[in-house]
Amino acid sequence: MDVTTNTVTILPIADIRVINPRTRNKKSFRELVESIEKIGLKRPITVAPNRRAGDGPAYNLVCGQGRLEAYKTLGQSEIPSVVIEASEEEVMIKSLVENCARRQHNALDLLRDIGGMKERHYTDAEIARKTNLSVEYVRGISRLLAQNEQRLLRAVEAEQVPLSVAVDIATVPDEAVQDALQQAYERNELRGRKLLIAKRLVENRRRRGKGIRVPITPRATSAASLLRAYQQDTDRKRILIRKAEAAKNRLLFITHALRELLSDERFHDILEKEGLSTLPKNLSGRIRKGEIA
Repeated sequence: MDVTTNTVTILPIADIRVINPRTRNKKSFRELVESIEKIGLKRPITVAPNRRAGDGPAYNLVCGQGRLEAYKTLGQSEIPSVVIEASEEEVMIKSLVENCARRQHNALDLLRDIGGMKERHYTDAEIARKTNLSVEYVRGISRLLAQNEQRLLRAVEAEQVPLSVAVDIATVPDEAVQDALQQAYERNELRGRKLLIAKRLVENRRRRGKGIRVPITPRATSAASLLRAYQQDTDRKRILIRKAEAAKNRLLFITHALRELLSDERFHDILEKEGLSTLPKNLSGRIRKGEIA
């Protein structure tokens, strides 16, 4: 990824597209807006030219979504920006790394972003180096995702169990789980209601497995049961969204790899010898245009 210029350029906000949007903490965002309103923008955002500008805005956002949204909230139409030269794939990867490297990690974003880099075949050591996390921690998160720890994922999403504790539970043998809970208690990560929830979660996980089974026994409808059904449906949708994003990331990797291979004449010769001179129309179009969606 090459820097086009270190000069700060004033760009119209309408010309900037966020291709990897994140959810934001309302309190932190409000503080950011107030800070920019009082003392101005401390650091410009980073963008890259949109090579498919005919399909939309002229630039893709690399990092600085919070600052961009704060400027919109303040009614601004332009924002100071540094323009770099990068492909859409590089912008996506850079954005993932930037999100992981933030000081205040959102647990869900952290899980998704590390999962995204794993899908792009980054090693645990490479992810740790890019995000300033320990290799052991990244390895634990990778295992949480790879082992399909649905119960733990749901608890993390509901902010019932800290991400670090969920990783501990997933990475230790069953007989050591209680020790992991005790250590979390001593670190003040699990106290009161959260400790009770974690113990119940561990017991359900031991008895019923890592996955989530939705009971189908008929029962009287109540406000509590409706709320529970709504929560379960929301959980399923979140899992589907994660799977869709994983599929998108795989497609990104495949199209990028094929585009690189097809630029090699020796690869063309191999295909011709094997009688593979054509590609499916949809795949060919994506490779030619550099599309990922």
